[in-house]
Amino acid sequence: MGPHPAVAAIRLAVRRVLHDVLTRHCAQAKAEPPLVLVACSGGADSMALASALAFEAPRLGVRAGGVTVDHGLQAGSDLRAAEVVLRLRALHLDPAESVTVRVGKAGGPEAAARDARYAALDAVAERHGAAAVLLGHTRDDQAETVLLGLARGSGTRSLSGMAATTGHLGRYRRPFLGVDRQTARTACLIQSLPVWDDPHNTDPAYTRSRLRHEGLPALEKALGKGVVEALARTAQLSRDDADALDSWAAEAERTVRGAEGTLDVAGLFALPPAVRRRVLRRAVIDAGAPAGSLFARHIEEVDRLITAWRGQGGLNLPGRVGVRRQGGRLVIRQG
Repeated sequence: MGPHPAVAAIRLAVRRVLHDVLTRHCAQAKAEPPLVLVACSGGADSMALASALAFEAPRLGVRAGGVTVDHGLQAGSDLRAAEVVLRLRALHLDPAESVTVRVGKAGGPEAAARDARYAALDAVAERHGAAAVLLGHTRDDQAETVLLGLARGSGTRSLSGMAATTGHLGRYRRPFLGVDRQTARTACLIQSLPVWDDPHNTDPAYTRSRLRHEGLPALEKALGKGVVEALARTAQLSRDDADALDSWAAEAERTVRGAEGTLDVAGLFALPPAVRRRVLRRAVIDAGAPAGSLFARHIEEVDRLITAWRGQGGLNLPGRVGVRRQGGRLVIRQG
């Protein structure tokens, strides 16, 4: 008899990712087997992911390790991190280690913690030469991300949620985007894996927590079951659309770009709005504006210099980037 359906589901999801990692690794003609790390908080999602990696990796000739990040935001977090390392080692993951980070304040507590975590994971991956780092985001996390993007009104790219593969050279992989949270928790229960429920995940002070425990249940009550699956499908469809528009914008940018820091207004005006706004966003970021501080309203203001020109003055954008219209050209420079 085969494994429990929940265990089979998480293993299949990881196996597919490992096959892709191996294919890329072989294409690079590297002799040593690739190392794949799992980022593990000790919660049900990441523990299920760690167990699936520990099971599948040896069967495919892949080295498997794990890392947990101690954000230092809760009393006893160092002890909790040490416990997670012991659980990873019990799964025969090697290397298995904990990394302590200092969380800043930029962008709010959730964004600051995320930035610190990814910086630490990047450093660990570089140090060990890891081919990939697996992240335990589930289909439920994807649905929450889509709703958060919708609330921000940030456009198609925001609605596309989390990509299955991100980071430098496709370092980060999310095998569980097609697996729901309950399946991961059930897999842990079936395998008798101890899990830790982060109190931050139920703290109403955090936007995602409120959405998880109040927003999504309210939507399911009003609309019926299947909301999470529908939002996850929306993410994939939006990502496909956004990728196509980004590719179009990259081609269009070459036709309107002039001397350093300038764009042709007539050429921009002729572009479809969705493509034009992408060209403008890329140009502003290239000039030095931080992507995380650049919102839809900023790009709309720049767009009005093209579509609603009434002789208005220039704009000051995040990162000390200035935008002004001058002689049929849009001048975008940091100053």
